[in-house]
Amino acid sequence: MSITLNLYRLQQIDTRLDQVTSRLTAIQAALENDAELKAARLRQEQAEAAVKESERTLKQAETESASQRIKLEQAESSLYSGRIQNPKELADLQNDVASLRRHLATLEDRELEAMLALEEARAALDTAKKDYFATQGQVISKNASLKTEQDSLQKEFEMFSAQRLAVLPVIDSDSLSRYDALRQQRRGLAVATLSENACDACGSSLTPGHAQSVRFSQQIVNCPSCGRILFAG
Repeated sequence: MSITLNLYRLQQIDTRLDQVTSRLTAIQAALENDAELKAARLRQEQAEAAVKESERTLKQAETESASQRIKLEQAESSLYSGRIQNPKELADLQNDVASLRRHLATLEDRELEAMLALEEARAALDTAKKDYFATQGQVISKNASLKTEQDSLQKEFEMFSAQRLAVLPVIDSDSLSRYDALRQQRRGLAVATLSENACDACGSSLTPGHAQSVRFSQQIVNCPSCGRILFAG
């Protein structure tokens, strides 16, 4: 069996593997980058971020309220301790206590607002999660045919990969290196067929003698124009 025939068989396998791989990549991208699903995922992420920010705001409000209560308790303790007898000092302390109470009321209002905001953010997150899972289900249903095609192509990929492994041992390393180099240079097509004394890949005509070499030589014959390995069939 000629080396050219083996290389032609390898080319057929590699061409189909390239096609299958390209299609699998496209299917995977379609499944992963569905616009509706990406939008639903983004809404969920935004809702999660809003919950974290609300939690941070509430914690800060709680800390400020707690600190203010301590200040108020200390001021009230001094006010009602009986230790302060000076009327002016007593009046000043009463004013301080009143001011602390007003500010505490403001802080407690902020704390309540933060609690309500957190509840709303958590409710929004719950809605976003439900929406994401619902959208995910719709996408899976919509792409059922793509998933079926993906499974079929994966099996085909495994079959052709096994065929490739079976062909490789009968090809010498030098010929395989030439083939691989041409695959890289010629967009995956290293071996072209000869039809009516012309290269099917680039269309260049061969001389009768060159065409005869392609048909009967046991050695590799290249297209004089594109350099691909020629196979007469």
